[in-house]
Amino acid sequence: MEAWEIAQIAAQAAAEKKGQDVVILDISPVSLIADYFVIASASNKIQMVAIADNVEEQLTKQGIAMLHREGREGASWVLLDYGAVVVHVFHQDAREFYALERLWGDAPIYRFKDLTTKVNSAIMANVTTE
Repeated sequence: MEAWEIAQIAAQAAAEKKGQDVVILDISPVSLIADYFVIASASNKIQMVAIADNVEEQLTKQGIAMLHREGREGASWVLLDYGAVVVHVFHQDAREFYALERLWGDAPIYRFKDLTTKVNSAIMANVTTE
């Protein structure tokens, strides 16, 4: 499965648990860390864990193995490392503080809500960026 598809599944899983402002950053042109960051916010820690758990569950169903997980109980940020795709689930305050979208400001950003307005998911590869 391509990294872009993994990122889309992760973004969808975050949105299913009411993740806020779900975005996919294409960091492949500006970093060797990964190809994509999926970023979502939660209004509380319970929701944050629920989002991370759903992402993990949905990707596991697709046969995608997680390499590493950081954060959980008491954390304000959960990181799920899938190699080419890294998922960041933040408490709202932590997301504002760390501001990954600004830190990786040269990376194209895809807003999940914009991606889901397309009729065919194959079209998503051609979505315009901000």
